[in-house]
Amino acid sequence: MLCEYLQHHGFAVSPAENGEALRALLETTAADIVILDINMPGEDGLSLTRFLRGRGGTGIIMLTAAGDVVDRIVGLEMGADDYLAKPVDLRELLARIKAVLRRATAPAPDTNAPRPAGNRIQFGRCMLDIEACKLFDEDGMEIALTAMEFDLLKVFAEHQGRVLNRDQLLELAHDRNWDPFDRSIDIRISRLRRKLESDPKKPAVIKTVRGMGYLFDPKA
Repeated sequence: MLCEYLQHHGFAVSPAENGEALRALLETTAADIVILDINMPGEDGLSLTRFLRGRGGTGIIMLTAAGDVVDRIVGLEMGADDYLAKPVDLRELLARIKAVLRRATAPAPDTNAPRPAGNRIQFGRCMLDIEACKLFDEDGMEIALTAMEFDLLKVFAEHQGRVLNRDQLLELAHDRNWDPFDRSIDIRISRLRRKLESDPKKPAVIKTVRGMGYLFDPKA
């Protein structure tokens, strides 16, 4: 059903019935995005997420059983870009695929050419290039970002000095309403701090405003 639906919307789709088949497929076929079920015979989706993240910037969307919060959190920690609870609404899946692909398929910058000064925002010791959808450290080396991490940094860049709560961050980053009790945003913020902050345990770039939300301090 998923293959037919996505092919109808112009995607080239290669199905794989399990982890072994996926690994074999990726030896001969490049994938811009992989949609993974967590619970599968043999190797599960969490193990495959670790494998895929080690290969580079392939987009990953995970499918989880409704209410299976633990698997969702672990998947996000391992680097999944997004998740959907089953049963899946095909129109929502299509929208999320397009959102992830906008980041996952962004062209890599030419490291030999100087990058333009415009559309670049300083995040502590790092620099976010919004046009290239890339994050660089102080030495100019690229720091890997998931699609959602980039979207969050872009939201912070567009709302410098303003406190944003979880609901606002999720809505602005994904352009849709979320479960008001969704705590996945805290996981993403924690991961971003490990990439941005000199001391993630004492964040200065993305600060926590107790009882209110998060604040990007461009002066940090």
